[in-house]
Formats: sequence, structure tokens, C-alpha cells
Amino acid sequence: MIDPVNKSKIPDEWIERSKMPRNELEEGIKNGTLVVLSDGSVLKRGYTTGTTAAIAAKTAVLSLAGDVMHVSVPTSVGIRAEMDVEGSNGHGVAVKMNNDHESDITRGLEFMADAKEADGITVYAGEGIGIVTRSGLESKKGHPAINPRPMEQIEASIAEAVEELGLRGAEVTIYLPKGKEIAKQTLNSRIGVIDGISILGTTGFVEPWNDHLGEMKGDLIRDSDKVVLTTGRIGIRYSTMLFPDHTVVLAGSRISEAVDAAHGDVVICGLPGLVLKWGNPDMLKDSGFATVVEMLELDPDNERLKEAFDLAVEKGKGTRIVVVARDGTVLMDSGGRK
Repeated sequence: MIDPVNKSKIPDEWIERSKMPRNELEEGIKNGTLVVLSDGSVLKRGYTTGTTAAIAAKTAVLSLAGDVMHVSVPTSVGIRAEMDVEGSNGHGVAVKMNNDHESDITRGLEFMADAKEADGITVYAGEGIGIVTRSGLESKKGHPAINPRPMEQIEASIAEAVEELGLRGAEVTIYLPKGKEIAKQTLNSRIGVIDGISILGTTGFVEPWNDHLGEMKGDLIRDSDKVVLTTGRIGIRYSTMLFPDHTVVLAGSRISEAVDAAHGDVVICGLPGLVLKWGNPDMLKDSGFATVVEMLELDPDNERLKEAFDLAVEKGKGTRIVVVARDGTVLMDSGGRK
């Protein structure tokens, strides 16, 4: 089987080791909600804040025509996300799905939306969605912290509801009553997002992560003679393009553990935020910048960028380090130098 979210091949023996009924496991893999590990154990993916916001928005629009109890929306990986909801009289509620990511503090958070018919499709961010106060983030300064990909997903989901009901369009306001409170447990205020959480997500799914998964990924890395260790969804996409003959493994922020497990032809490839801060965790200290991306955007010749990259190369012990931008441009490449 192929995992439809990260496009990796799942060995049949992993599925055979699982104690979950095979049909149930295969269905969960196909709809993106389950991840099977090398020992047969199973972890649960969740939906991103972007997907949950899209579901709430579509629920609100559909409820203009009557009560709504279940909704599905598109995701960027080509499969649909769906969940039970509550919708009536233009008001929709979706609760963010539980998952097996150990640090996802937004699990169980209520996303709400209010909708009314209008010309075209308009999306407003209400209470609990943060406002961007600095440059360098995907959302523009002064705008709500809804990244472009989730906004596309939200608008596409609303468009489906508008078409289904035969409306001219819809005006939808999304809000999170507890968003401001939850945001205090995130790093948002430090990176320039205030008064709420960010609406994020590249694939539409939250990858599970716990120590058990880390062990399984260690096994996968050790079994690969050619491996790319990457930091996130965008890193996976460009790593697959840049190194098609390598096994691509999502290491996230645990790059050091992954490097220790790797051998042979090893590459670290990812966005600057994680790769360069792995090289020098203190690179932003007293710099005047909130994020690495902000530094790159406003001061691309800053010496701290080169210093962090050189430290990453040193930490990698000869591993090739490749830093890519969100559009796939290669910003830095050690070429395997030691």
C-alpha cells in the first residue's frame, strides 16, 4: 500500500503484524487517518487547523438550508477529510480531531463559523484567530494568521457548499472562542502573531509523533543506504524532487537523532527555520528578528545565516545540508563538504 498523505510505501509485513482488523486498517490508511509502524502498531493522524476551519465554514454554509451533522472537505493530497459536525441556521461547529501527536495542544478545540448568502465568496477571521504583527511569515503583516494553503482549502470548501445549495455566494466568519487562551501555550507571540492561534496546514493532516514513531523512523533510516532527512511537509515534497533515488524520512525537529541513526549517502533537506536553527539554536538571540524567514527576507546577507549554516554542516558530520525556500529554490547547499 501507499500512504496517500506522505506518498511512502508501506511494507505488507507491517500491515500483517498489526492486531487491528486488516480491512479497518487499510481503510484508515486510505483515508489518511491511520499510520502503521514497522512493528504493526498504529498511530492516528488528525486534521490540521486549516482543515478543521474549512469543515466549520462549509458546515455553516450548508446549514443555511437545514441541519447538518456530517461534512467532508477537500485536502491538497487528493483525499477528503470528514467528520461529524453541528450546523443549523447558518452556524457551524467542528471540533478538532484527536490525534497521536504528543504536542498538539489544539486537539479538541472548537472551531465555529457563521455564514450568510452573498455575492461571491468572502472569508473573515474572527475571535481567536491571531493577527500577524511582523514580516517574514506566510501571512502578511496586519492580516489574520491564516496561511495561503489553508485559505485555499477554506474557500474551496465554501465553494462546494455554495454550488450544492445553488447560492450566489457566501460570506463566512470563522472564529475560535478559546483560541486566544490556547495561543498563550504556543510560540505565536514570540514570532509575531497576537491574540489567537494560526490557521495552518500543508497537506490537511497532522502527522502523529511520539517516541514509538521515532524508534520506527530510526529503523527506516538505518535500513537505508541513501536517505534524505527532512523537516516537514514542504521538505518532503522538494526532497523527493531533488533526490528521487533516496528514501525520504520526516525527522521534524529531531534531526540529531536521525543523523545518529543514518549511514551511507545522507542528506538533510528542509526549510531554513528548522535546519538553520538546528545548526545554531541561538541564531535569533538579540538579532532583532522574530524568525529565520524574517531575517532572510529583510537581511539576506546577515552573517548569522552563514554561521548557522556552517554549524549545521559541522553538526551533520559530513552530511550534505540543503536549505530550500517554500517555492523550492535551493538557498544553501553544502554539496557534502566536510
